[in-house]
Amino acid sequence: MMESKRVSLRKILADPDLRRRLMVSTIQATQAREGIVTTEEQAQRAYYVVTEQENAAFFDLQKYKSGGGLSDRRQEAFVRSLSNGIPRVRYDVPRRDFLTLDGAPLNYRSIALVAHIFREAPALEPTWAIARQGKATGDDPRWLRFWWETVDRANWVPFAKGGEFSRFYADLSLVIDWRPEHREALKRSGNGLPSQELYFKAGITWPLAGGVFSARILPEGAVFAHKGPAVFPNNKADTAFLCGLLNSSLALYLLKVYTTREEMGARWEVGIIKRLPVPQPVSVQYRGVSEITDSIYATKSDWDRGNETSRIFDAPWLLRTIRRNAHARIDLALDSTLEFEHSNEKEIRIRYAELNELAYRLYGVPDAAKQLVSDALGPQPLETVWPQMQGKTQDQKRMEHVWRLLSYLVKRVVEDDEDGIVPFLQVSDETPLLERVRLELAKLFPDRDVNTVEAEINNELKQKVKGYDRVANIQEWLENVFFAYHVSLYKSRPIFWHIASSQGKKPASFAALVHYLRFDRDRMAKVRGTYLREAMDVFRREAAQAAKDGRTEDRLEWQARLEEGQGFETRLQRVQEGYHQGSDDYRILAPWKAEQEQPKGWSPDIDDGVKVNIEPLQRAGVLRISEVV
Repeated sequence: MMESKRVSLRKILADPDLRRRLMVSTIQATQAREGIVTTEEQAQRAYYVVTEQENAAFFDLQKYKSGGGLSDRRQEAFVRSLSNGIPRVRYDVPRRDFLTLDGAPLNYRSIALVAHIFREAPALEPTWAIARQGKATGDDPRWLRFWWETVDRANWVPFAKGGEFSRFYADLSLVIDWRPEHREALKRSGNGLPSQELYFKAGITWPLAGGVFSARILPEGAVFAHKGPAVFPNNKADTAFLCGLLNSSLALYLLKVYTTREEMGARWEVGIIKRLPVPQPVSVQYRGVSEITDSIYATKSDWDRGNETSRIFDAPWLLRTIRRNAHARIDLALDSTLEFEHSNEKEIRIRYAELNELAYRLYGVPDAAKQLVSDALGPQPLETVWPQMQGKTQDQKRMEHVWRLLSYLVKRVVEDDEDGIVPFLQVSDETPLLERVRLELAKLFPDRDVNTVEAEINNELKQKVKGYDRVANIQEWLENVFFAYHVSLYKSRPIFWHIASSQGKKPASFAALVHYLRFDRDRMAKVRGTYLREAMDVFRREAAQAAKDGRTEDRLEWQARLEEGQGFETRLQRVQEGYHQGSDDYRILAPWKAEQEQPKGWSPDIDDGVKVNIEPLQRAGVLRISEVV
């Protein structure tokens, strides 16, 4: 047996060259993570620059591009900068400033300006809060759904997974499978259940990736993700203050000290966020930042109540305007809605500017340095209440409001229907979709003539607007526009399915909207055995009557409808039976389930999600549009 050697920690720490060797290897490792190969000699020189000299001078000379008649004047700029003759070319940085920002890249443009802040103010963690990374599922299709895909609200819980840029507020559109019987499998998938003791607590979350950092309030009752890390204040009352501070332009500037390779997009890792220095504010600063945060959050969340796919949806924006003035014409209500949006955005941009001023004062940044920060950050995203329509024209927003109103009418019709099946034509004593939409329209406009309101909506639908199909009336919109729009609005996870005997914009002999969450085996059988069968009986009788009357063209038209309906019935039957042979496969297949666990025929498990359950109908060609998911 070999003897084990005793290691003397005291001797190791007494080595006068230990710091240099550790720093050199750290410099090489840090650069390697950024994809930069650094020799030991280069790392030795970098160590000497930042630790042995009192000051280090950096020169920011742009890369010379030949052509255009311009000469290379970099040598002249370098010589002039030796005597500080050119501003923002030479940067003299004390070596202690690099030590203050331990682990930061050699960001010489920023370090001289902000080093004193990092020296004087304590870091976010542990003084103010803790920052933690959350769950990575390892298999999103299995574990995640949009909230509208599920009916089990208790066991599919909100999941904060980052998302798009949005400061202060963002709806949690995703849910994660939190069923007790699946917990161990979920834990084995991805990165386990890190920071599980913090799940379901209120805090602040943000998208891991993105050029501009954006923090938003994390409500209670949610699990947070690897891509949606979270900050949990030591004192819950500090949440609004810290959220506001994190969203300030100065905080972004400070956080960027620790990021590199910006052209590839920053990653706002937990290790970066927890280092943010947070000075102790005076009471007026604390209250000011908190109040602005609460104000912007309230404005954005209130606007989101008009977004149909939001958890807090109440009614579409146009209808909310109409409720304030029941007698308003559609065109005037649209003007008012657009003005309301504009006034909201103007208000939150003013408040955000006030927040930035408070942050500068809190950190003690002089006026002269504000412009340096602004120039370094470059153009920043504007605050907006309607991020889905960012950059759209007024005409596009106007049409979007009209479409959202019509989408809401359809939603009311389908959700209120007893069996969740709404035919487009009169069959089985069922009122057609268009007539039901008109009835809902009358309910929303009790003080106006519904025919007049419909004519006003039709006038808007006829307008030529980029990105929106122009149609003559509501009926055409329902038949040829609604489903594609619904698929887009619901992020390719639609819950109202337009099944039809023909695709595209060709008139369908049979069509109906079905509510996915209720479209089980029995309702599939009802579509085939009641609705479709009665429609085809009508086609047969009309074709026979036309033949009897000698109306050849009419007979051919009704016969064509009948044949189209028969082909549609055959395709539905194959989906219902789960037919599969060769390349024809109309089974419901959940990739994470064993073969014996897969549904037999049309028996969808709602928890498997829209993507899995709609694919057989998509493959069979029984949906109005060919590409859904």
